[in-house]
Amino acid sequence: MKSIFFSIIMLLMGLTANSSAQNSGIRTGADRMDVYLPMLENKRVGLVVNQTSLVSIDGEWYQPLADTLLSRGVNVRCIMSPEHGYLGTAGAGKSIPNSKDRRTGLTVLSLYGKTHKPLPQWLHQVDVVVFDLQDVGTRFYTYLSTLYYMLQACGEEKTDIIVLDRPNPNDTIDGPMLRPEFKSFVGIIPVPLLHGCTLGELARMMVGEKWIGDSLPNLTVIPCEGWKHGDRYDLPVAPSPNLPTMHAIRLYPSLCLFEGTDISIGRGTAHPFECYGHPLIEGPFEFTPKSCEAAKHPLQENRLCHGIDLRGVPAPKGFSLDYLMDINQRFGINFITARKFFDRLAGSDELREQIIGGMSAERIRNSWQKDLTEYRKIRRKYIIYNE
Repeated sequence: MKSIFFSIIMLLMGLTANSSAQNSGIRTGADRMDVYLPMLENKRVGLVVNQTSLVSIDGEWYQPLADTLLSRGVNVRCIMSPEHGYLGTAGAGKSIPNSKDRRTGLTVLSLYGKTHKPLPQWLHQVDVVVFDLQDVGTRFYTYLSTLYYMLQACGEEKTDIIVLDRPNPNDTIDGPMLRPEFKSFVGIIPVPLLHGCTLGELARMMVGEKWIGDSLPNLTVIPCEGWKHGDRYDLPVAPSPNLPTMHAIRLYPSLCLFEGTDISIGRGTAHPFECYGHPLIEGPFEFTPKSCEAAKHPLQENRLCHGIDLRGVPAPKGFSLDYLMDINQRFGINFITARKFFDRLAGSDELREQIIGGMSAERIRNSWQKDLTEYRKIRRKYIIYNE
Protein backbone atom coordinates (compact mmCIF):
# COMPACT_ATOMS: atom_id res chain seq x y z
CA MET A 1 0.00 0.00 0.00
CA LYS A 2 1.43 3.37 -0.97
CA SER A 3 2.14 5.63 1.98
CA ILE A 4 0.15 8.77 2.69
CA PHE A 5 3.48 10.64 2.59
CA PHE A 6 4.06 9.70 -1.03
CA SER A 7 0.48 10.50 -2.02
CA ILE A 8 0.90 14.01 -0.61
CA ILE A 9 4.17 14.47 -2.47
CA MET A 10 2.57 13.36 -5.74
CA LEU A 11 -0.27 15.84 -5.31
CA LEU A 12 1.84 18.78 -4.13
CA MET A 13 4.87 18.38 -6.33
CA GLY A 14 4.09 16.07 -9.21
CA LEU A 15 6.14 13.27 -10.72
CA THR A 16 8.19 12.95 -13.87
CA ALA A 17 5.78 11.17 -16.17
CA ASN A 18 8.18 8.59 -17.57
CA SER A 19 10.71 8.31 -14.74
CA SER A 20 9.96 4.66 -13.92
CA ALA A 21 10.46 3.52 -17.50
CA GLN A 22 13.44 5.78 -18.07
CA ASN A 23 15.18 4.65 -14.88
CA SER A 24 14.52 0.93 -15.37
CA GLY A 25 17.42 -1.13 -14.04
CA ILE A 26 18.80 1.63 -11.81
CA ARG A 27 19.04 1.02 -8.07
CA THR A 28 19.90 3.99 -5.90
CA GLY A 29 22.00 3.64 -2.79
CA ALA A 30 18.79 3.75 -0.72
CA ASP A 31 17.41 0.77 -2.65
CA ARG A 32 20.40 -1.38 -1.64
CA MET A 33 19.18 -2.15 1.86
CA ASP A 34 20.96 -5.50 1.89
CA VAL A 35 24.26 -3.59 1.87
CA TYR A 36 23.67 -0.90 4.47
CA LEU A 37 21.12 -2.38 6.90
CA PRO A 38 23.79 -4.54 8.57
CA MET A 39 25.80 -1.33 9.18
CA LEU A 40 22.89 0.08 11.19
CA GLU A 41 22.35 -2.92 13.44
CA ASN A 42 22.48 -1.98 17.14
CA LYS A 43 23.26 1.63 16.19
CA ARG A 44 21.50 4.88 17.03
CA VAL A 45 20.76 6.44 13.65
CA GLY A 46 20.21 10.01 12.48
CA LEU A 47 18.82 10.67 9.01
CA VAL A 48 19.45 13.59 6.65
CA VAL A 49 16.43 13.19 4.38
CA ASN A 50 13.53 14.91 2.64
CA GLN A 51 10.79 14.08 0.13
CA THR A 52 13.36 12.74 -2.35
CA SER A 53 14.60 10.10 0.09
CA LEU A 54 12.47 7.28 -1.28
CA VAL A 55 13.11 3.56 -1.49
CA SER A 56 12.04 1.75 -4.65
CA ILE A 57 10.43 -1.65 -4.27
CA ASP A 58 9.57 -3.62 -7.41
CA GLY A 59 10.24 -0.53 -9.51
CA GLU A 60 7.77 1.70 -7.64
CA TRP A 61 8.93 4.78 -5.71
CA TYR A 62 6.67 4.84 -2.74
CA GLN A 63 8.35 4.25 0.62
CA PRO A 64 10.13 7.08 2.48
CA LEU A 65 13.51 6.00 3.84
CA ALA A 66 12.60 6.89 7.43
CA ASP A 67 9.49 4.68 7.32
CA THR A 68 11.42 1.87 5.67
CA LEU A 69 14.12 1.82 8.32
CA LEU A 70 11.67 2.07 11.21
CA SER A 71 9.63 -0.82 9.79
CA ARG A 72 12.81 -2.92 9.82
CA GLY A 73 13.56 -2.20 13.44
CA VAL A 74 16.32 0.37 12.91
CA ASN A 75 16.76 2.66 15.92
CA VAL A 76 16.18 6.00 14.14
CA ARG A 77 16.60 8.77 16.69
CA CYS A 78 16.02 11.89 14.63
CA ILE A 79 15.58 13.40 11.17
CA MET A 80 17.64 16.35 9.94
CA SER A 81 16.22 18.26 6.98
CA PRO A 82 17.81 20.62 4.40
CA GLU A 83 16.48 23.71 2.62
CA HIS A 84 12.76 23.33 1.72
CA GLY A 85 12.16 21.14 4.80
CA TYR A 86 11.43 17.46 5.31
CA LEU A 87 8.37 17.50 3.03
CA GLY A 88 10.10 19.70 0.46
CA THR A 89 7.34 22.30 0.31
CA ALA A 90 9.01 25.40 1.80
CA GLY A 91 10.04 28.12 -0.62
CA ALA A 92 13.64 28.95 -1.51
CA GLY A 93 15.54 30.72 1.26
CA LYS A 94 12.75 30.28 3.83
CA SER A 95 14.11 29.67 7.33
CA ILE A 96 12.70 26.43 8.71
CA PRO A 97 12.27 25.76 12.47
CA ASN A 98 12.72 22.42 14.21
CA SER A 99 9.54 20.38 14.31
CA LYS A 100 8.10 16.90 14.79
CA ASP A 101 7.06 14.53 12.04
CA ARG A 102 3.44 13.61 12.72
CA ARG A 103 3.68 10.34 10.86
CA THR A 104 6.71 8.80 12.62
CA GLY A 105 6.81 10.95 15.77
CA LEU A 106 10.49 11.70 15.12
CA THR A 107 12.02 15.07 15.87
CA VAL A 108 12.92 16.97 12.70
CA LEU A 109 16.00 19.15 13.23
CA SER A 110 16.39 21.90 10.66
CA LEU A 111 19.65 22.37 8.79
CA TYR A 112 18.18 25.46 7.16
CA GLY A 113 17.10 27.49 10.15
CA LYS A 114 19.21 29.04 12.88
CA THR A 115 22.15 26.91 11.79
CA HIS A 116 23.33 25.20 8.62
CA LYS A 117 25.72 22.96 10.53
CA PRO A 118 24.42 20.26 12.87
CA LEU A 119 24.99 21.10 16.52
CA PRO A 120 27.26 18.80 18.56
CA GLN A 121 24.36 17.76 20.80
CA TRP A 122 22.42 16.59 17.76
CA LEU A 123 25.21 14.19 16.82
CA HIS A 124 25.82 13.06 20.39
CA GLN A 125 22.46 11.25 20.33
CA VAL A 126 23.43 9.09 17.33
CA ASP A 127 26.22 6.69 16.37
CA VAL A 128 25.83 7.04 12.62
CA VAL A 129 24.26 9.53 10.21
CA VAL A 130 22.60 8.30 7.01
CA PHE A 131 22.56 11.01 4.33
CA ASP A 132 20.13 10.54 1.42
CA LEU A 133 19.22 13.60 -0.68
CA GLN A 134 18.69 13.94 -4.43
CA ASP A 135 21.03 16.55 -5.92
CA VAL A 136 20.68 18.24 -9.33
CA GLY A 137 24.37 18.53 -10.16
CA THR A 138 25.00 22.25 -9.64
CA ARG A 139 27.40 23.91 -7.20
CA PHE A 140 24.77 26.34 -5.92
CA TYR A 141 22.05 23.78 -5.13
CA THR A 142 22.26 23.81 -1.36
CA TYR A 143 21.98 20.07 -0.65
CA LEU A 144 25.70 19.97 -1.49
CA SER A 145 26.42 22.58 1.18
CA THR A 146 24.31 20.60 3.68
CA LEU A 147 26.49 17.57 2.92
CA TYR A 148 29.64 19.68 3.43
CA TYR A 149 28.61 20.80 6.91
CA MET A 150 27.39 17.33 7.86
CA LEU A 151 30.73 15.76 6.88
CA GLN A 152 32.57 18.49 8.78
CA ALA A 153 30.47 18.02 11.93
CA CYS A 154 30.69 14.22 11.79
CA GLY A 155 34.46 14.52 11.59
CA GLU A 156 34.62 16.83 14.57
CA GLU A 157 32.25 14.72 16.70
CA LYS A 158 33.65 11.33 15.61
CA THR A 159 30.30 10.26 14.17
CA ASP A 160 30.17 7.79 11.27
CA ILE A 161 28.36 8.88 8.11
CA ILE A 162 26.85 6.79 5.33
CA VAL A 163 25.92 8.52 2.05
CA LEU A 164 23.27 6.68 0.04
CA ASP A 165 24.16 7.80 -3.46
CA ARG A 166 21.80 8.89 -6.24
CA PRO A 167 22.47 9.63 -9.95
CA ASN A 168 23.18 13.14 -11.19
CA PRO A 169 20.46 14.35 -13.63
CA ASN A 170 22.74 17.16 -14.91
CA ASP A 171 25.84 15.02 -15.26
CA THR A 172 28.11 17.48 -17.05
CA ILE A 173 31.30 19.38 -16.21
CA ASP A 174 30.82 23.00 -17.28
CA GLY A 175 30.84 26.62 -16.19
CA PRO A 176 33.12 28.85 -14.11
CA MET A 177 34.96 27.69 -10.98
CA LEU A 178 34.35 28.95 -7.47
CA ARG A 179 37.07 31.29 -6.18
CA PRO A 180 37.78 30.90 -2.42
CA GLU A 181 36.87 34.50 -1.56
CA PHE A 182 33.34 33.91 -2.94
CA LYS A 183 32.62 30.87 -0.76
CA SER A 184 29.06 30.87 0.64
CA PHE A 185 26.16 28.50 1.24
CA VAL A 186 25.40 28.67 -2.51
CA GLY A 187 29.01 27.84 -3.32
CA ILE A 188 30.85 25.89 -0.66
CA ILE A 189 33.65 23.97 -2.46
CA PRO A 190 36.01 24.84 -5.36
CA VAL A 191 34.23 23.02 -8.19
CA PRO A 192 32.67 24.22 -11.47
CA LEU A 193 29.09 25.44 -11.69
CA LEU A 194 28.26 21.96 -13.08
CA HIS A 195 30.54 19.54 -11.25
CA GLY A 196 29.75 16.25 -13.02
CA CYS A 197 29.63 14.22 -9.79
CA THR A 198 27.12 12.50 -7.57
CA LEU A 199 26.91 13.60 -3.95
CA GLY A 200 28.65 10.36 -2.98
CA GLU A 201 31.59 11.23 -5.21
CA LEU A 202 31.67 14.80 -3.89
CA ALA A 203 31.66 13.46 -0.32
CA ARG A 204 34.75 11.40 -1.17
CA MET A 205 36.32 14.48 -2.76
CA MET A 206 35.60 16.76 0.21
CA VAL A 207 37.15 14.24 2.59
CA GLY A 208 40.06 13.29 0.32
CA GLU A 209 41.02 16.90 -0.44
CA LYS A 210 40.39 17.93 3.19
CA TRP A 211 38.08 20.72 2.04
CA ILE A 212 36.08 20.18 5.23
CA GLY A 213 39.18 20.60 7.44
CA ASP A 214 41.53 18.18 9.17
CA SER A 215 38.93 16.38 11.30
CA LEU A 216 37.76 13.71 8.87
CA PRO A 217 34.76 11.43 9.41
CA ASN A 218 34.51 7.70 8.85
CA LEU A 219 32.69 7.93 5.49
CA THR A 220 30.94 5.11 3.65
CA VAL A 221 29.30 5.67 0.26
CA ILE A 222 26.69 3.16 -0.93
CA PRO A 223 26.87 3.48 -4.74
CA CYS A 224 24.00 3.22 -7.21
CA GLU A 225 23.72 0.19 -9.46
CA GLY A 226 22.86 0.23 -13.16
CA TRP A 227 23.93 3.85 -13.77
CA LYS A 228 27.14 5.36 -15.09
CA HIS A 229 28.30 8.87 -15.95
CA GLY A 230 26.59 10.10 -19.09
CA ASP A 231 23.43 8.04 -18.57
CA ARG A 232 20.15 9.88 -18.45
CA TYR A 233 18.30 9.94 -15.16
CA ASP A 234 14.80 11.33 -14.59
CA LEU A 235 13.90 12.19 -11.02
CA PRO A 236 10.82 10.38 -9.69
CA VAL A 237 9.88 13.30 -7.42
CA ALA A 238 10.62 17.03 -7.59
CA PRO A 239 13.76 17.89 -5.59
CA SER A 240 12.35 21.29 -4.53
CA PRO A 241 9.12 23.25 -5.06
CA ASN A 242 10.35 25.35 -7.99
CA LEU A 243 11.82 22.46 -9.96
CA PRO A 244 8.61 20.54 -10.71
CA THR A 245 9.64 19.06 -14.08
CA MET A 246 12.73 17.47 -15.62
CA HIS A 247 12.78 20.27 -18.18
CA ALA A 248 13.03 22.83 -15.38
CA ILE A 249 15.77 20.79 -13.70
CA ARG A 250 17.81 20.76 -16.91
CA LEU A 251 17.30 24.50 -17.47
CA TYR A 252 18.10 25.32 -13.85
CA PRO A 253 21.93 25.51 -14.24
CA SER A 254 21.59 28.13 -16.98
CA LEU A 255 18.72 30.18 -15.51
CA CYS A 256 19.67 30.25 -11.82
CA LEU A 257 22.08 33.18 -12.23
CA PHE A 258 19.04 35.33 -13.01
CA GLU A 259 18.36 35.07 -9.25
CA GLY A 260 20.98 37.80 -8.90
CA THR A 261 19.19 40.06 -11.37
CA ASP A 262 15.92 41.91 -11.87
CA ILE A 263 14.73 39.24 -14.33
CA SER A 264 11.97 36.82 -13.33
CA ILE A 265 12.50 33.15 -14.14
CA GLY A 266 8.86 32.26 -13.49
CA ARG A 267 8.80 31.84 -9.72
CA GLY A 268 5.18 32.37 -8.72
CA THR A 269 3.86 30.85 -11.96
CA ALA A 270 2.99 27.32 -13.05
CA HIS A 271 6.32 27.06 -14.92
CA PRO A 272 9.25 28.19 -12.74
CA PHE A 273 12.66 27.84 -14.39
CA GLU A 274 11.02 27.34 -17.77
CA CYS A 275 10.78 30.99 -18.83
CA TYR A 276 12.33 34.38 -18.22
CA GLY A 277 11.14 37.94 -18.60
CA HIS A 278 10.64 41.45 -17.22
CA PRO A 279 7.96 44.14 -17.38
CA LEU A 280 10.23 46.55 -19.31
CA ILE A 281 11.44 44.31 -22.12
CA GLU A 282 9.73 43.02 -25.23
CA GLY A 283 9.08 39.37 -25.84
CA PRO A 284 6.52 37.01 -27.34
CA PHE A 285 5.59 35.40 -24.00
CA GLU A 286 3.69 37.00 -21.12
CA PHE A 287 3.37 35.89 -17.49
CA THR A 288 2.51 37.44 -14.13
CA PRO A 289 4.24 36.11 -11.01
CA LYS A 290 1.90 35.64 -8.03
CA SER A 291 2.69 34.91 -4.41
CA CYS A 292 2.16 31.22 -3.57
CA GLU A 293 3.39 28.59 -1.12
CA ALA A 294 6.42 27.76 -3.27
CA ALA A 295 7.29 31.42 -3.89
CA LYS A 296 6.24 33.96 -1.30
CA HIS A 297 6.43 37.42 -2.88
CA PRO A 298 8.34 36.40 -6.01
CA LEU A 299 10.37 38.83 -8.07
CA GLN A 300 8.10 41.09 -10.19
CA GLU A 301 5.09 40.00 -8.13
CA ASN A 302 1.76 40.97 -9.75
CA ARG A 303 3.53 42.67 -12.67
CA LEU A 304 2.99 41.58 -16.27
CA CYS A 305 6.31 40.31 -17.59
CA HIS A 306 7.30 39.89 -21.24
CA GLY A 307 9.95 37.44 -22.30
CA ILE A 308 10.72 33.97 -23.55
CA ASP A 309 8.85 30.70 -22.99
CA LEU A 310 11.35 27.79 -22.89
CA ARG A 311 8.88 24.97 -22.32
CA GLY A 312 8.92 23.85 -25.94
CA VAL A 313 12.65 24.42 -26.41
CA PRO A 314 15.19 21.61 -25.80
CA ALA A 315 17.22 22.31 -22.67
CA PRO A 316 20.95 22.78 -23.17
CA LYS A 317 23.31 20.04 -22.03
CA GLY A 318 25.49 21.93 -19.63
CA PHE A 319 25.64 25.62 -18.76
CA SER A 320 24.41 27.92 -21.52
CA LEU A 321 25.27 31.63 -21.64
CA ASP A 322 22.60 32.27 -24.27
CA TYR A 323 19.91 33.48 -21.87
CA LEU A 324 22.16 35.88 -19.95
CA MET A 325 23.60 37.25 -23.20
CA ASP A 326 20.11 37.67 -24.64
CA ILE A 327 18.93 39.71 -21.64
CA ASN A 328 22.12 41.76 -21.60
CA GLN A 329 21.40 42.68 -25.22
CA ARG A 330 17.74 43.50 -24.54
CA PHE A 331 18.12 45.19 -21.16
CA GLY A 332 21.69 46.37 -20.71
CA ILE A 333 24.06 46.10 -17.76
CA ASN A 334 21.49 47.29 -15.22
CA PHE A 335 19.76 43.90 -15.20
CA ILE A 336 22.32 42.55 -12.67
CA THR A 337 20.82 44.29 -9.64
CA ALA A 338 22.10 42.01 -6.86
CA ARG A 339 25.76 41.93 -7.80
CA LYS A 340 27.05 40.19 -4.68
CA PHE A 341 24.53 37.37 -4.98
CA PHE A 342 25.13 37.04 -8.73
CA ASP A 343 28.86 36.73 -8.06
CA ARG A 344 28.31 34.12 -5.34
CA LEU A 345 26.22 32.04 -7.74
CA ALA A 346 28.75 32.45 -10.54
CA GLY A 347 31.66 31.71 -8.20
CA SER A 348 33.49 35.01 -8.73
CA ASP A 349 33.00 38.49 -10.17
CA GLU A 350 34.66 37.49 -13.46
CA LEU A 351 31.55 36.34 -15.30
CA ARG A 352 29.61 39.49 -14.47
CA GLU A 353 32.48 41.68 -15.62
CA GLN A 354 32.87 39.64 -18.80
CA ILE A 355 29.18 39.97 -19.68
CA ILE A 356 28.86 43.70 -19.01
CA GLY A 357 32.20 44.24 -20.72
CA GLY A 358 30.77 42.85 -23.96
CA MET A 359 32.94 39.72 -24.16
CA SER A 360 31.62 37.06 -26.53
CA ALA A 361 30.20 33.80 -25.22
CA GLU A 362 33.00 31.89 -26.95
CA ARG A 363 35.72 33.92 -25.22
CA ILE A 364 33.97 33.60 -21.87
CA ARG A 365 33.76 29.83 -22.24
CA ASN A 366 37.42 29.65 -23.26
CA SER A 367 38.37 31.48 -20.07
CA TRP A 368 37.11 28.51 -17.99
CA GLN A 369 38.96 25.74 -19.76
CA LYS A 370 42.26 25.77 -17.82
CA ASP A 371 40.38 25.55 -14.53
CA LEU A 372 38.14 22.77 -15.82
CA THR A 373 41.17 20.76 -16.94
CA GLU A 374 42.71 21.01 -13.47
CA TYR A 375 39.39 20.12 -11.85
CA ARG A 376 39.05 16.99 -13.98
CA LYS A 377 42.40 15.76 -12.62
CA ILE A 378 41.12 16.08 -9.06
CA ARG A 379 37.73 14.59 -9.90
CA ARG A 380 39.31 11.52 -11.50
CA LYS A 381 40.58 10.37 -8.09
CA TYR A 382 37.10 10.20 -6.57
CA ILE A 383 34.61 9.08 -9.22
CA ILE A 384 32.80 5.83 -8.52
CA TYR A 385 31.02 5.20 -11.82
CA ASN A 386 32.35 4.47 -15.29
CA GLU A 387 32.23 7.27 -17.86
